[in-house]
Amino acid sequence: MKRFFILIAVAVCFMSFAPFASAQEHGQVGAFASYLDLGDTGNTNFAGLGGRVLVNFDRYIGVEAEMSYDFEQTFSEGYTNPTTAHVTVVQSNLSVLDGLFGPVLQTGHGPFRVFVTVKGGFINFRFNPESASFNSFTSSVSNLRSSDVSAVLYPGGGVEAHLGPVGLRLDVGDEMYFNNGTYNNLRVTFGPIIRF
Repeated sequence: MKRFFILIAVAVCFMSFAPFASAQEHGQVGAFASYLDLGDTGNTNFAGLGGRVLVNFDRYIGVEAEMSYDFEQTFSEGYTNPTTAHVTVVQSNLSVLDGLFGPVLQTGHGPFRVFVTVKGGFINFRFNPESASFNSFTSSVSNLRSSDVSAVLYPGGGVEAHLGPVGLRLDVGDEMYFNNGTYNNLRVTFGPIIRF
């Protein structure tokens, strides 16, 4: 009986969005490569992968959710003693998991459009010696409650170009996280999207 009421609630939610989704494009899904430059650490740059889902309420307004996983970074350190020079490469075991959710304002439904967004969410810096795999990603997500998670505010914008339902998207913004102060970080994402 409980499942029946849950199914009815989900159906009512979808039907309540039907008037807003009467435009040609209902939303989009996409994958992206991400770049995160941690501003306060000097030269710590992370690269990773992520995914996003956008639901449009009308021609100009949508709501988007996204999550990305930035892989651990390796550091090289050089030193010289009186007889030889050495370079050491060390794994940091530091990876970054973040999730964002918020409104998107866009310029319409043409083949080229500009958008701005302000999203909120979380960022989690993970010290983990495991190599990057699907299992390490799922364990990162499942352990968020027991880990150090910081709140995030992400103001940003970008451009999209479409050829039919397939396109490319570029986002640039400031991923600010709050942990005993505010830390500003450049975040850039780029990848394919599919409109539906």
